[in-house]
Amino acid sequence: YKEMRIEGDKIILTFTETGSGLIGKDGPLKHFAIAGSDRKFVWAEATIKGNEVIVSNREVPHPVAVRYAWSNNPEEANLRNKEGLLASPFRTDDW
Repeated sequence: YKEMRIEGDKIILTFTETGSGLIGKDGPLKHFAIAGSDRKFVWAEATIKGNEVIVSNREVPHPVAVRYAWSNNPEEANLRNKEGLLASPFRTDDW
C-alpha cells in the first residue's frame, strides 16, 4: 500500500510493487473493509482499475478509511500483482 485518496463515496488506493498489473486471485477482490467518520468498518466492494483499487460500500457515503486483510487469519485475501506477489495486510487509519 502506498497511499489513498477520497473521491466522493469511494476511496482510491495506490500501491508500490504492482509489477505488470494488479489482479484478484481466483475472482473478485475480498477482505476489504471501509469506514466513515463513525469508525465502524463494513465489508466493501473493491475493484481494480489500472494500478489502483477502488473501494466502496453504499452504506458508507462519506468514507474516511480502508482496511485490507485486517484479521487474525485472512485466508481469502486475494489482491496480488500478476507476478504472484500478494499484497500485505494494511490499514489507512491510525485509530
